[in-house]
Amino acid sequence: MKFETILVVDDEAAMRHMLRLVLEKRGYRVLEAADGEAALEAVSSQSPDAVLCDIRMPGRDGLSFLNEIRRQHPHLTVIMMSAYGTIDTAVECMKQGAYDFVSKPFKTDEVVLCLKKAEERIGLQRENLLLKRRLEDRGEEQFIGASPAVKEIRELIGQVADSALPVLVTGETGTGKEVAARCLYRAGRWREGPFVSVNCGAISSGLMESELFGHAKGAFTGADRAREGLFSAADGGILFLDEIGELPLELQPKLLRVLQEGEVRPVGETRSSKVQVRIVAATARDLHAEVEKGRFRDDLFYRLNVVEIHIPPLRERPEDIPLLAEHFIRRVALQEGRRPPLLKEDAAARLKSFSWPGNVRELLNFIEKTMIFCRGEEIDAASLAPERRGDSRELRDGYDLKEAVRRMEKEYIRKALAATSGNRTLAARLLGISLRALQYKLAEYRLG
Repeated sequence: MKFETILVVDDEAAMRHMLRLVLEKRGYRVLEAADGEAALEAVSSQSPDAVLCDIRMPGRDGLSFLNEIRRQHPHLTVIMMSAYGTIDTAVECMKQGAYDFVSKPFKTDEVVLCLKKAEERIGLQRENLLLKRRLEDRGEEQFIGASPAVKEIRELIGQVADSALPVLVTGETGTGKEVAARCLYRAGRWREGPFVSVNCGAISSGLMESELFGHAKGAFTGADRAREGLFSAADGGILFLDEIGELPLELQPKLLRVLQEGEVRPVGETRSSKVQVRIVAATARDLHAEVEKGRFRDDLFYRLNVVEIHIPPLRERPEDIPLLAEHFIRRVALQEGRRPPLLKEDAAARLKSFSWPGNVRELLNFIEKTMIFCRGEEIDAASLAPERRGDSRELRDGYDLKEAVRRMEKEYIRKALAATSGNRTLAARLLGISLRALQYKLAEYRLG
């Protein structure tokens, strides 16, 4: 990806002229504006690919322009410039959506390099978006893992994907029950229809019947029009009933009737209508125990539990943790338009050493936090988010003060780079060291 048109916004004619000469020499088409208002007009009429904008200008200044351009053109690349900018000003620009900040006076190569980095970033974002769309089109979401349990789950999904029989997915909270349901949907003939999901524990019992089966106009107070239920919405596809153990006892016979007869009767209606829906239910509860306690109907349980897919917790399949972590790293990097960092062996070993009571959901949350802290090309044990970076075992490994200082130094550099969106000059100022010293540290710690 290469920018074609650059808009230079600066109240100093000499600065605009200098940047025009430099940029045109490198093949860019250059537009000029002397203030923020003129710049907004130029963006609307000329559609530049990127903007170089000074902060201090008469009339609408650079920050005001940046705020407005983020509202009108949120994806436009804007690089701010100033001879008076402080660290706080630079960080504020980044928070408001600027791609980078350049301090005046600057070398012309610094501006060109900044533009080249922006071009590379946008090119990568487009590649990632294209890849994501291709994967979605081809339906290549799969249940991640290499453990025997996960291989068995994938095999079972393939065997029952085309069947119309109900499936019950069991496992602790956060193990990926909905992921398994979506894999089942994509693997068989039901993918031609919709996939509709509802959490039975997230809807009040008073509204659940209407939500599932729909209602006629005037069926109850506030029902000013007829409404289609989720069974009808899922006709021809799969209805995923998450947390089925939370379904109110009084609604369970009606669900059983739908499973047996394939008919739905909305609240307030006298007639039923046929639906072709495959039911996939999921629960973190022990439904056997719920049946014994009288909180779940045994006939509904046996009707739902024709095929059971049990997903074990992460602590029982630690070999899957690095694979899941790498998958989530790629996902977050894709969303942020950056290259996914490499998960190092020491970090993978540290992740495997924890029990993850929240299972896959907790692991995803942790990886998202780690990606905020880690802006380099690798994730090692010291790069992990704080709550998994160290424990009592780390203390038993030794009391090497130099190593402790290295870890802390490395972390402060990461935070400074994150706070300045990777601007090394600003990061060096935040850290109170020279740019040369920072570059030396980046090379020493392989932070890229």
